[in-house]
Amino acid sequence: MKRKHQKTLSLINSRPVSGNIKWLDIEALFVELGAEVTEREGSRIGVKLFGTRKVFHRPHPSPCTDKGAVSAIREWLKQNGVS
Repeated sequence: MKRKHQKTLSLINSRPVSGNIKWLDIEALFVELGAEVTEREGSRIGVKLFGTRKVFHRPHPSPCTDKGAVSAIREWLKQNGVS
């Protein structure tokens, strides 16, 4: 895994939850992990990874992901052995 993706994963796993992670970095991490990312209606995207499909909402107008979404992503990755 590239250093950029390792840094993003580290930010996702940091305590307290960071509200300063750019959504595009999280999307790039999903792709690095082998995800299939598809555009959905509005600002939603579908992410197929670990045999499941999740739908996320791209943040706007700010490029940073909110803390609730970061927590959900952290738990999803943790449940599937990514830390």
